[in-house]
Amino acid sequence: MSRQILRCTSKILPLAHRSASSQAKSPVWPRKIFSGVQPTGALHIGNYLGAIKRWVDLQDAGENVTYCIVDLHSITLPQDPQVLRHNSLQMAATLLACGIDPSRATLFLQSGVPQHAELSWILGCMTTMARLTHLPQYKDKSAKLKEIPLGLYIYPVLQAADIMLYKATHVPVGEDQIQHLQMAQSLARAFNNRFGTTFPSCEPIISDDTSCRLKSLRDPTKKMSKSDPDPKACIMLTDNGKEIVEKIKKSVTDFTSEVTFEPETRPGVANLITIHSLASGKTPQQICQEAKGLNTGQYKQHVADALVEHLNPIRVRIERRWPT
Repeated sequence: MSRQILRCTSKILPLAHRSASSQAKSPVWPRKIFSGVQPTGALHIGNYLGAIKRWVDLQDAGENVTYCIVDLHSITLPQDPQVLRHNSLQMAATLLACGIDPSRATLFLQSGVPQHAELSWILGCMTTMARLTHLPQYKDKSAKLKEIPLGLYIYPVLQAADIMLYKATHVPVGEDQIQHLQMAQSLARAFNNRFGTTFPSCEPIISDDTSCRLKSLRDPTKKMSKSDPDPKACIMLTDNGKEIVEKIKKSVTDFTSEVTFEPETRPGVANLITIHSLASGKTPQQICQEAKGLNTGQYKQHVADALVEHLNPIRVRIERRWPT
């Protein structure tokens, strides 16, 4: 792939050729799905239900899927090399335990393929500083730092290279990554216009469920995060049954005893219903119907039971592949 890119960049197509190419019919690219996850160590249920479970579903649906542990993205902020290596191996074990099957999906470590960095440099030379500065995630993260690493500024370019390198046509993303995907689309068009048709324009796959918006168990106004100072705020895939039950029982709800799905006015109870729904496959409406006559305290045990049943096989497989 790198030789192909270098051939394209070493000889710019003549203007007449580019004009003729632009008038020709665009090629039909085979459907290819690419996605990546940073090696942050253990995953919580929001990561699993919002992303990894979707990866497994796409794989099981027979899609052509390539999944990447993006360790190069992790070093946009300082990392301990030994911890990063540990987390990368743990992430690989976790993805396999969650159902990623190497016989049906490609799974690899980003830093093992040097063409990611090579293509990122080429695309970086085609990117403007103004475009990067306006990306919202850069604004949010840089606002908390006194000194901003260059990697934090240009990592969307590496993200575009990740996608384009495998000629992906579709990328599962959350709504907060849409602008980064639009940048990848823009760079693919710019590269094709300058050097000839080489890359497809990727399209987002956005889930219409609430799995990527699970809330903190201790503060349902915030997104679930393992960096939360309260360890009871999120449930990890490595939590055992006793720990899951304790965290669900300690979750914040409200003073109304009835179980109803009202995300705007009862976010804590709605969050529990969403978790229950994702773990059991039942709709929120079915759950509320079945929970009639239960108060929220009693209902929490039902949520915990469903979650333990769903996660226990994954935890056992993680421990088998990555014993602690």
